[in-house]
Amino acid sequence: MNWADFVELCTTKTLLYTILRKISRADLSHLIAKIRDTIPVSLLILTLAGCGSTVTMVEPTIPAPRVEKIPVNVALRVPQQFEHFVHEENVLGKESWTIDLGRSNAAFFTQLFGYLFDGLTVIGPEDDARDFEFDALVEPSIDGFEFSVPNQSKTEAFAVWIRYRLRIFDREGNNASNWTVSAYGKSQKQGLGGSSSLQRAAVLAMRDAAALIIMQMDKATRISSLAGGALASPVGPPAKIMAADSESNQVQNDAEDDFGVFVIGGIEDDSE
Repeated sequence: MNWADFVELCTTKTLLYTILRKISRADLSHLIAKIRDTIPVSLLILTLAGCGSTVTMVEPTIPAPRVEKIPVNVALRVPQQFEHFVHEENVLGKESWTIDLGRSNAAFFTQLFGYLFDGLTVIGPEDDARDFEFDALVEPSIDGFEFSVPNQSKTEAFAVWIRYRLRIFDREGNNASNWTVSAYGKSQKQGLGGSSSLQRAAVLAMRDAAALIIMQMDKATRISSLAGGALASPVGPPAKIMAADSESNQVQNDAEDDFGVFVIGGIEDDSE
């Protein structure tokens, strides 16, 4: 058994235990010495205990869009579960992933709405909206969060799908609109682990959502009609504009300081 074969077999703890039963004590001592010289102890412990990864999101930045602001004073109400959203999933029954979006959602919408509207007030889940002056109140939530890793897609890419819901109310609390936005981000695998690549894919998905919101929000929700304290008219079925997930609509653009980074239909970052 050579070293390359040993590393490959040690990808799961079940195979590792099988190897330990079959090789001789002398071979085992030799392999352990070789492992000690080349692999950090913490990594070896992780291999023996099973695979698990935690992705903690940093606050994303959004390039300033070159659009005119919507002439509305908006209150952004951030629900507690939205501000502390955590997604946990076992991939193929083996890899355990925890994605902690933390404050990134609140920071994302605060920055986005600061670019999009004439005025913005951020209120917490315990605040009474009647204590604030605004034309429209927007309350975001996450309807769905999905991701894929190379073991699933059989590629070298990580992908993230986020489905946001934006509930919009007039100054009296009447329901004005209910809009669902789906976004997609993709990033190539980088390094031995995948945490940074999955984090990057999530940031790109947020930017994809930002693009759709900037370009379509007023058309989809008619939020500008609430300017000056106007009340909402009766609302029909919830408005719903989905970002296309097809490969043909996914455009690569890694510019960090240009509005062109926003691509409706998904953002890929194949350069990494």
